[in-house]
Amino acid sequence: MEIIVPIKQVPETSNVKMDPETGTMLRTAVEGIVNPLDLFAIEAALRLREANGGTVTAITMGPPKAENALRDALAMGCDQAVLLSDRRFGGSDTWATSHALAQAIKKLSPFDLVICGERATDGETGQVGPGIAAWLDLPLATYVSQVIDAGTDFLRLERFTEGGREVIWSPLPMVLTVVKEIGNPRLGTIRSKLKARKVDIPTWGADDIEANQKWIGLKGSPTRVVKIYSPQLARKGQVIEIKEPEDLEKAGAAFAQFLKDRDLTNFIPHYNDRE
Repeated sequence: MEIIVPIKQVPETSNVKMDPETGTMLRTAVEGIVNPLDLFAIEAALRLREANGGTVTAITMGPPKAENALRDALAMGCDQAVLLSDRRFGGSDTWATSHALAQAIKKLSPFDLVICGERATDGETGQVGPGIAAWLDLPLATYVSQVIDAGTDFLRLERFTEGGREVIWSPLPMVLTVVKEIGNPRLGTIRSKLKARKVDIPTWGADDIEANQKWIGLKGSPTRVVKIYSPQLARKGQVIEIKEPEDLEKAGAAFAQFLKDRDLTNFIPHYNDRE
């Protein structure tokens, strides 16, 4: 089974920085990690390879240092990796990103399965996996929690829904997005990490994958960030100190007046009205 896992290098949530002019994330300004939810996709791919044979290829799009994320994937057990890096990719939204990744996946053909994480922690859209499926015109299963059965030309899956769970069957090739319940990601060993450092990772640009120039980068992204800003919290509250028993009644009256001034008295339970 030939499996491709698109992953993403994301900044740690405490280090996110934005460009106020373009509204895009500054990915070269902070250290990145593998998107935590993509680790579950890698684990799912490795388990399928162990059960059915084949190879697992990790791909990512980003600046040159995104290669570090691919080496982490190799250390986990992926067989090979490809980096998509080109200044023309800069500023891509989910539409443009999924187009570039889909073009790279076409170049890696033939393949049986594309496994993505549920979403990226820096964007929280969950759109890239479905976008890849749309560009490749392949069946898609989202929120997959278990691979029940894997044949040479089909998968039987369990996926989460709003009402519970459902079991579906799909022909291959197809695209999956998986959730944490798919299995805990393994850790790379010191030996595997040292080996991953020596692997030659090819870098493909927009021309290498024959990407449509109208559909990549900031200019090819239909999503526009009009404005970004940090919300300011301005609470002008009233502090009531209760030091003596009689202060309690004053505090209750002040709180009731506070709610009344804001037309929130409907939220006060009327205990005297109880039967």
